[in-house]
Amino acid sequence: MRKTQIIVEVELDENHVPEKMTWNAQDGGINNQETKAAMISVWDDKEREALRIDLWTKEMPMDDMKQFYHQIFISMANSYQRATNEDEVANYIIEFAENFAHQAGIKEKP
Repeated sequence: MRKTQIIVEVELDENHVPEKMTWNAQDGGINNQETKAAMISVWDDKEREALRIDLWTKEMPMDDMKQFYHQIFISMANSYQRATNEDEVANYIIEFAENFAHQAGIKEKP
């Protein structure tokens, strides 16, 4: 069996707030790439719930955070569609993402 790793390194300040984050994914050609935010979700099959780690640095701009969330919603819709083939629900998530973008002020209404 082949194994691989994705590593997120987080430097914390004295109050345990992230100051700097880098990530590595050797198979993807990523080596110590700096990032300002990360969201990681895993499925706990025993408890039947998603476990999450949401991190962002002090330097993450608010507008970038809004854009990050919007892109995550779009990505979730695409992943959901690939996993379930439920186009209607995937389109609902995309519609939600677009409404979010308008409400967050990162996109103008058409």
